[in-house]
Amino acid sequence: MSLSSQSYIRKVSLQRENVPSFHSYPFHIPSIRSLTDLSFHPNVTFIVGENGMGKSTLLEAIAMAIGFNPEGGTLNFSFSTFDSYSNLDKYLRVVRGVDRPKDGFFLRAESFYNVATNIEKLDQQPSFGPRVIDSFGGKSLHEQSHGEAFFSTFMNRFRGKGIYILDEPEAALSPLRQLSMLSRIHELVNDDSQFIIATHSPILMAYPSSSLIELTEEGLEESSLEETSHYKIMKQFFDERERMIYHLLKDED
Repeated sequence: MSLSSQSYIRKVSLQRENVPSFHSYPFHIPSIRSLTDLSFHPNVTFIVGENGMGKSTLLEAIAMAIGFNPEGGTLNFSFSTFDSYSNLDKYLRVVRGVDRPKDGFFLRAESFYNVATNIEKLDQQPSFGPRVIDSFGGKSLHEQSHGEAFFSTFMNRFRGKGIYILDEPEAALSPLRQLSMLSRIHELVNDDSQFIIATHSPILMAYPSSSLIELTEEGLEESSLEETSHYKIMKQFFDERERMIYHLLKDED
């Protein structure tokens, strides 16, 4: 099994001496307050944790520090719908690998609609080149369901030899599509690609050639699939479904 062995992005470091205050957003978030260096697997790095632990904030800052638009898209996208992002990227130092990626995409569920709208605006402008939407499968992303558009982007626009940052991609995908995504991730890793993925999905976390960073109230630490709260809760639910449903739904006296 041939896998990528060279990281495009080796690690990010928080320049702690420049942080104005660890008592204000986003530096008061435990995972960021304790951050020094965060190293990335050459193939896939998963960033996981409960809501409010700073996954999307950290991932967004990593993407912006690399040069991506905060709302998503390729490195060439520069639109802004609503400036709601933090300034964490200004305090991150990116350590890059020797090789430079030939492709890249920041795919995030919450602002994907804005990316689709920007593509339509770009294609309405006079151009001698192919339509932007052609590299996304050729069909308007607004004329597909959210899940179909998300999956079409992943299957068509990701070309390989790239750095791909995904923020909760499972939000738009069924379990079957998540399994298909695992297969596509593997194809792209074999084509010298690197992924950094924030997710709640134990299906995606199961990708074997990866590292898993879990964010908690204590900070951030490397973990394994079986050690994550996501996996434990899902396994307990399916192993003890009737008992858990009973306790969750029973009427209070």
